[in-house]
Amino acid sequence: MTRTDRVSRWIDASRAAVYGALVDRGSLEAWLPPEGMRGRIERWDPRPGGGFRLVLDYLDARGGPGKTSAGTDVVDVAFAELTPPRLVVQRVVFEAEDPAYAGTMTMTWECAERAGGTEVTVTASDVPPGIDRADHEAGIASSLAHLAAYVEGRGQGASPLGP
Repeated sequence: MTRTDRVSRWIDASRAAVYGALVDRGSLEAWLPPEGMRGRIERWDPRPGGGFRLVLDYLDARGGPGKTSAGTDVVDVAFAELTPPRLVVQRVVFEAEDPAYAGTMTMTWECAERAGGTEVTVTASDVPPGIDRADHEAGIASSLAHLAAYVEGRGQGASPLGP
């Protein structure tokens, strides 16, 4: 059975600014890692059919929460659709030996103009069963909070997680 997780957040920034942060390498590295993680992009090809490889390191790897290794999640992300300034669709594959993380998850980032800002809705479909729903939704919400801080100018040019 497939699972879909969905999280939304209103951001006090233009739709163009939000979309730009969704498709810019440096911006993604700054805001995308959820709380408790640091990330780096190893490969970058920002076009439909292109994508990127993201390495996420846990700041505290006690208990071995990582999917790729005890302290790391590695994902290959393909851009399935880029429709400025409203939609980014990604196909995400985890690098993991555990079959509970197998398969391709689709992440749809939709940007809708709302009341002087932008509502960003992230819909993750075909979520691998090894990913806990509450943890996943909390991670998406954390990334959206970092995105908001980044595009609202509180974190522009620097990681919202600090140095």
